Amino acid sequence: MSEPPEVALALNTGGTQTTDLMSGRLDFDTDPSRYRHWSLDVEAPVATLRLAVDPDGGLRDDYQLKTNSYDLSVDIELHDAVQRLRFEHPEVGAVVVTGGLDKIFCAGANIQMLANSSHIHKVNFCKFTNETRNSIEDATENSGQSYIAAVNGTAAGGGYELALACDEIVLVDDKASSVSLPEVPLLAVLPGTGGLTRIVEKRHVRRDLADAFSTRAEGVRGTTALEWRLVDHIAPPSTFDEVVASLVAQRAAESERPSGPGIDLTPLNKSVLDNAVTYSTVQVSIDRSVGAATITIASPTEQQPSTGEELAAIGEEAWIIRAARELDDAVLDLRFNEPEIGTWVFKTTGNHADVRAAEEVIETDTDHWLARETRLLWARTFERVDVSARSLIAIVGPGSCFTGTLAELVLASDRSFMLTGTWEEDDVPPPPAVLRLTPANLGSYPMANGLTRLATRFWGRDDVLRAAEALVGFDLDAGAAIAAELVTFGPDDLDWDDELRIALEERNSFSPDALTGMEANYRFVGPETMKTKIFARLSAWQNWIFQRPNAVGPEGALTRFGTGSRPAYDRRRV
Repeated sequence: MSEPPEVALALNTGGTQTTDLMSGRLDFDTDPSRYRHWSLDVEAPVATLRLAVDPDGGLRDDYQLKTNSYDLSVDIELHDAVQRLRFEHPEVGAVVVTGGLDKIFCAGANIQMLANSSHIHKVNFCKFTNETRNSIEDATENSGQSYIAAVNGTAAGGGYELALACDEIVLVDDKASSVSLPEVPLLAVLPGTGGLTRIVEKRHVRRDLADAFSTRAEGVRGTTALEWRLVDHIAPPSTFDEVVASLVAQRAAESERPSGPGIDLTPLNKSVLDNAVTYSTVQVSIDRSVGAATITIASPTEQQPSTGEELAAIGEEAWIIRAARELDDAVLDLRFNEPEIGTWVFKTTGNHADVRAAEEVIETDTDHWLARETRLLWARTFERVDVSARSLIAIVGPGSCFTGTLAELVLASDRSFMLTGTWEEDDVPPPPAVLRLTPANLGSYPMANGLTRLATRFWGRDDVLRAAEALVGFDLDAGAAIAAELVTFGPDDLDWDDELRIALEERNSFSPDALTGMEANYRFVGPETMKTKIFARLSAWQNWIFQRPNAVGPEGALTRFGTGSRPAYDRRRV
């Protein structure tokens, strides 16, 4: 199947909030007043997210989002809603996710969208939907905001995967509604948002029953779904709402979230040019000649809040919140709008003390809800960096401020360069570059494998890990950072430009596919978790299966779906 150009993503002129039609770029910044597919209703301590997809509200005009099927535009709204519930509604302790159409919860990802999308878009779409569902689970586990799926009708494919991300599932027992993962029998691909993994890892469905379920296109209904552990509760239509309300009330009562006001998440201050994207604290510059984007984060320039109450009073104007939101958006912008930019270079500029002062609030006032949410936002943003299919390089030079939270970017990188000494040719040489670890590097931002980036870096070398952890609070020059194995190389000012140039040119000369596989293998060591299985196993296998003729060839299942013609499979196992 030929790959349509990425510009096809901007075809729909129906006013969808997720596409900037002037630039052809996807935009991830939205708010409830612009939702076309979701409605968000809050009656504290409960919120309801209701899905009623606008069939004509997709990213492109070559498909309709019928039967509550979705594309990226639907998930961008869901991502925004989950984020807003965490920051704008601390009074909400339980969230109901339900369908807004009669007898339909969600039919999953739109098949015509998948069939006609480029391979790059399909993979990026699946990755983003995975991250959004992970954020739902994160809210339940770490924020006291439990999600309950009120499956009021059929939940198929990605629709059931959305329910799987919730903490509990209530299925209407109307003798017709079912849950299903029909991708294998109908489409010759795998469920794209962690369904297979969550069934056995999260719901502890027996593997033989999971096999039977995932090859049964029509799915499973009522009592069988309950007996197989695919849902937690069933209820007839007459008492369905009562069962859901009782469960949600119980979860809300158990939550320790505060009753006070939240903070507003206003639109990002963002400027887009051909080779640059600029925010208030983050700047992205693109060098297309070497396929690299430089992401520079500036330290705060004003006094920052030191308590949770002060943080709540300032809200998103606080650097620690704003910088995380902007970095997160920059990562998504590069993923979807700059797929040929294969290397991300991280730089920082500013003052170490200012970064440390800004981050202290999320460590010292850990009981405050907003301090906690801010820390979790940074953790999710760093995870998004980790699982991006890009080469990551950190550059630590004079004037940089890789301290604590920002030092995570050095630890996340595949390779790092730190200048030894300073710029000797300057009339007044600046102070040498330093790297500073803080308590934030000891557990505030765990990776998907459940480890800190320090522990991942020194997996199996506990003595080196302990030595590095003992350096918290010290300013480390290049010699000390290299001795502690915290950076890769430490060229002096004579070799600096050449080494960086060669590193970027060399990276750009390699196969992007081989680099993606190599980097993913090296980034995640140690124990497997549900997240690493979803992103490692699923991303790798789905990436392969989505290119196989059995799925996308002229006679493949995705190509022939809905045509009345059966797919023709190459029967050789690979």
